[in-house]
Amino acid sequence: MLQKKIPQRMCIGCQTMFEKKQLLRIVKTPEGDIIIDPTGKKSGRGAYICSKKECLNTSLKSKRLEKAFKSKIPEDLYNTLEEYFNER
Repeated sequence: MLQKKIPQRMCIGCQTMFEKKQLLRIVKTPEGDIIIDPTGKKSGRGAYICSKKECLNTSLKSKRLEKAFKSKIPEDLYNTLEEYFNER
């Protein structure tokens, strides 16, 4: 019996490959909104970040989210991401 392939994605903070389910997805919707996608199923361009606080800080300092989406990231999204990581 063939084993199903497990999708993997790269964390934008530490540049390490993880299983897709282990990462938090941030998505830019076709309308241009940038939101957190906990389900991982919304349509649009996605960027993934692992659960380490250091990865969030690295991605914020080097503006990797802005580079991934090729647009300015709203400040309230950064605040929401920090709150999300503090709750974990």
